[in-house]
Amino acid sequence: MFWFDKEDERAVFGDIRREQHELKDSSSKNGSRQLVIDPDQQLDFRDLPFSDESFHLVIFDPPHLINNGSSGWLAKKYGKLGREWQDDIKAGFTECFRVLKPFGTLVFKWNETDVKVSELLKLTDEKPLIGNRCGKRSQSHWLVFLKPGREM
Repeated sequence: MFWFDKEDERAVFGDIRREQHELKDSSSKNGSRQLVIDPDQQLDFRDLPFSDESFHLVIFDPPHLINNGSSGWLAKKYGKLGREWQDDIKAGFTECFRVLKPFGTLVFKWNETDVKVSELLKLTDEKPLIGNRCGKRSQSHWLVFLKPGREM
């Protein structure tokens, strides 16, 4: 949702989903709008198909909803966490740090609708450098991590 240019050759957009939905939207022409999830590469963040230390920058924006119904527009737009969500997010953090180069940057986006950031940070040993809260109710968080480098 935050890409300036989805065709930018410097980036690989990955998602486990490839789907399209028509969402009711009274503010849009004809009362609906299209939601298109069309990643460059269909992948699972728990098992990334990239070699170790492949990227300088990784953006991890996993689903954040647990209690939302599967047919609601929020679940369609953002995806939904499963029953084993803690294991999934922990595996996602592990994979993100695996594919980052030493001193690489991980940008992590989370919304506290169902799970607090403090609970989420227990799922990784890495500590964020900086973060920011935003949104109408300050529930969206952007956290920035820096992968440690190798000793010389």
